[in-house]
Amino acid sequence: MPPNSKNIIHQHFEQADLRTYFVGFDFGEFRYDALTELLMDSIVDFAFGYHTGILKQYDRRKLIEAAKSIYNIKEFKEAKAIYVDKDDCLNDCEIELEDKYLKRGEFGELILHLLLRDFVDTIPLISKIYFKDTDGATVHGFDLVHIGPDLNNPENSSLYFGESKLYSRKNGNAGSHGISDLIGDIESHFKKDFLYREIALIGKKKYSFIPPDDYEDKNTKDEYLRFLDDKKYWFDALSKVELKEAKLQDFLQSVTIPLVCTYQSNLYETHTDENTNEFIQEYEKEMLELQELLKNKLNEIEDNVGEPVKTELNILLVLFPIPSKKELLKRLHTKLYNQQNA
Repeated sequence: MPPNSKNIIHQHFEQADLRTYFVGFDFGEFRYDALTELLMDSIVDFAFGYHTGILKQYDRRKLIEAAKSIYNIKEFKEAKAIYVDKDDCLNDCEIELEDKYLKRGEFGELILHLLLRDFVDTIPLISKIYFKDTDGATVHGFDLVHIGPDLNNPENSSLYFGESKLYSRKNGNAGSHGISDLIGDIESHFKKDFLYREIALIGKKKYSFIPPDDYEDKNTKDEYLRFLDDKKYWFDALSKVELKEAKLQDFLQSVTIPLVCTYQSNLYETHTDENTNEFIQEYEKEMLELQELLKNKLNEIEDNVGEPVKTELNILLVLFPIPSKKELLKRLHTKLYNQQNA
């Protein structure tokens, strides 16, 4: 049985615009092994989405295939060489890289996928990894495209366009730098020209799914058929926007934008027990300060007439402090890279 996320990752704040998480300690040590096993268990549906079917149960061959598909992407190979072979770490404040995988921390998308899937009840609409591996094509600029509940009205469905950052800083506050970079993503990605281009790229993947008649897993076929109905609804909505039959302004009201910041926190330098009042108080203070920082930076964005950057967006801030980006990524790369030859 795969581990239960909620036994390992604790959700603290649960609001329509803020979700915060943390992993605790075992005998005073951060639970790296439990967290990395949890993330490893998410690799298959992260890599394949629902393009090859619903993969709730899979054998080791699927994990091997997923690992190979990830390391077919050169940025993952380069990151593995840094974190494992060289036992080094990219200092986010010292590098200027166009490549998002390296600058952000290439497993940031996996963490984003896991938190939304297991705590917000989303499901993947398309997988960037799947298409990068199979045809090398650029799929979209967002770190995640999922379907999930509308957090303001859970009876309705929402399309999720996610952005993620995974940060360490030798100097300064990693969380605040992550928030600043997420604001940069908002400024660049939520403009009309970019959105129309991304909607067109996502729409090209409309038929990249198994036809119902070819779906073999009887245990999940009904669930897959429901997914196909949801998929059709959202691809139809995307098509209407692309063809200008529907307003982008109206479409964005049904889009949720999770901004996930996984970052190295000083909390883990001064605490060894997540159940103490001191840990919880400091944790809450840090989370609320980062939420306030996001709000202030959103207010600083210049209003551009006709652009949806600031006023039309349903933003969900997701915060996940960790002790060490280097240690987490080193463990993940070691486990996943070795799976290719398991």
